[in-house]
Amino acid sequence: MRKTWLVIPILLAAGLVAAWLGTPFLRVPEALAATAAAGTHRTYKTTFPLTESPISERGNWINGKSMGLDWADVATAPGRAYGLESGSNGYDDPVALLTGSWGPDQTVQATVYTANQNDTISEEVELRLRSSLSAHSATGYEINFRCSKTKDAYSEIVRWNGPLGSFTYLQQLKGAQYGVADGDIVKATIVGNVITTYINGVQVGRATDGSYATGQPGIGFFLKGPSGVNRDYGFTRFMASDKR
Repeated sequence: MRKTWLVIPILLAAGLVAAWLGTPFLRVPEALAATAAAGTHRTYKTTFPLTESPISERGNWINGKSMGLDWADVATAPGRAYGLESGSNGYDDPVALLTGSWGPDQTVQATVYTANQNDTISEEVELRLRSSLSAHSATGYEINFRCSKTKDAYSEIVRWNGPLGSFTYLQQLKGAQYGVADGDIVKATIVGNVITTYINGVQVGRATDGSYATGQPGIGFFLKGPSGVNRDYGFTRFMASDKR
């Protein structure tokens, strides 16, 4: 005889394990944002499945314009996140940070989308570590990569000091090997006061700074050039994790 009385407790137990691991049980279509708090780790993953301006994903993000006032927001179309900066207003980079409490040692990783690369236009994809937003203040660490694979490409580690336009370069690298192409995976970590950056798993940069001990991970963009090209570059996947 089929012992159906065993099925329910087994399913419930499996569901609890799946929830603890932060994975969907009885898999549904790609989650809006998979979050987990397992032991000493928290993770967040998304493929940006919604159309949102600004990005929210059920309240999991805050944005530069709506929260910080002086910066721009990040928007999404299905499968892509991109910035809403005009391209002519200086350093009002679009920025979006994850909400909630995050441990100080953080890892962020994202897959780049870039089309129509043109060195007369500066298009940057940015990762954020230990960052915060409040009215007229944005702090934390920005790791940027220019969407270019020519000698004019670059990657930088930048500390944001609070007011609009106030920032400090911690490292500046220039050359084709520091830029990104479509499908490249960029990554940044901060452990203690050491920030390390990667492209496709290869370390490309490192800097040390002890200004910020806490903050949130996130993403950002920068555009210098004509308006209307915001959707030419962005991220298609994003992951953040911490260690407490």
